[in-house]
Amino acid sequence: MLFPRPLLDGLAAGTITLTFRRWRRPAARPGSRHRSPIGVIAIEAVDLVTTAEITEDDARTAGFGSRADLLTDLEKWGDAPIYRIALHLDGPDPRIALRERPEITPDERAELARRLARYDAASRHGPWTAATLHLIADHPGERAEDLAARVGREKLPFKVDIRKLKELGLTESLETGYRLSPRGRAFLHGS
Repeated sequence: MLFPRPLLDGLAAGTITLTFRRWRRPAARPGSRHRSPIGVIAIEAVDLVTTAEITEDDARTAGFGSRADLLTDLEKWGDAPIYRIALHLDGPDPRIALRERPEITPDERAELARRLARYDAASRHGPWTAATLHLIADHPGERAEDLAARVGREKLPFKVDIRKLKELGLTESLETGYRLSPRGRAFLHGS
């Protein structure tokens, strides 16, 4: 589920606890958790509603000035059914604490090496993890498209691979490009 910046800002401030989406079928379910730039977002409820059931209070709780503003926004997304999603910010993204830890125990190092070897073995384009970590280390802040071109890869599959490294706490996204996290530097340089 994608979260636009105004929704994220309202969730972070605690002023937004609802959002509305037009979906052919629900793309979120109660109890699910989604990582976002502001932290983990918890989905409390997902209810199918009609426009008649949307109140002025719902609109304000979703960050709109009025019910009419919310309905106008929903019109932009076609005629699929409308879902009311109750949600809240549920804490920081656990990857942040992970990537900020520069200490790697021998067991953690072995587990990281095992996971990276598995990624390499499953790859259709051959081993990529070590080369990508070195590439990011050598070119922090460089656009994904340019990094991918350096190794003869397409941008989107390359970005998918970088997300795998991010999940392990080895890289972090910048406004433009990426860099190794403290954990990534420690892993790469053996400290």
